Amino acid sequence: MKILRHPDAVREEVMQWRCHGQQVGFVPTMGYWHAGHVSLLDAARQRCSKVVASIFVNPTQFGPNEDLERYPRNLENDLALAQAHGVDLVFCPQAQDMYTPDHDTWVEVPHLSQGLCGASRPGHFRGVATVVTKLFWIVQPHVAFFGEKDWQQLAVIRAMVRHLSCPVEIVGCPTVREPDGLAMSSRNVYLTAEERAQAPALFAMLQNLRQRVAGGERNVDALKGAGLRYLAEHLPLGRLDYLEIVHPDTLVPRTQVEPPTLAAVALFLGKARLIDNLCIG
Repeated sequence: MKILRHPDAVREEVMQWRCHGQQVGFVPTMGYWHAGHVSLLDAARQRCSKVVASIFVNPTQFGPNEDLERYPRNLENDLALAQAHGVDLVFCPQAQDMYTPDHDTWVEVPHLSQGLCGASRPGHFRGVATVVTKLFWIVQPHVAFFGEKDWQQLAVIRAMVRHLSCPVEIVGCPTVREPDGLAMSSRNVYLTAEERAQAPALFAMLQNLRQRVAGGERNVDALKGAGLRYLAEHLPLGRLDYLEIVHPDTLVPRTQVEPPTLAAVALFLGKARLIDNLCIG
């Protein structure tokens, strides 16, 4: 396994693979890997003959009061997992390798970036789309793998690839959960014991909404009301950011549930901000 830090070195290595007909899979991450990241590595390994993973805490997707400096990091553990799961190359750039001092060029997908997480994190998806575009230019993969937990991010990247005619296939991989249902996230480490005990109620609420739809409920206002009551009862330490019921591709809010429909939620719990989603239509 190679560990490279400069974009030119990565580009040269991958170019050699592509010249020899190798299928290149790519897993972009911010590090502090857990089983969710590993599932992406395994999907890439199964699908592709060469696998690249990047580890880069991207500053442009953090707001001024967010957790850029304290975002959890453990490069040694990440590299050990990369080795164990058959990664061929790990790209670990520094910020100065990714952004020139006069950087002023951005990639935006505004129609998908304004609602849901974009409403409370202005500029976040501009940073995501920009860094993913740059990574695609550097790594030049055939296929890239992303988790479905970050559904809005996945929708933004799919649209960006389509609009810019990027020759990259985007594969969404199922959310990996703890045994009690909590979606795995690097930021779960922020939770206290009391907060962690309540956190699984977020996914339980989404499951409750799906059960209500299966029972015949189609009115979105009624479903959102039921979800808010569930969270108030079972997750009182949380502070809701949003609970929305939307079309999964356009992210346009629904008024009635009809296939396909996605319920998406974000909630502040102590120092953590948890997100989750579930298809309920």
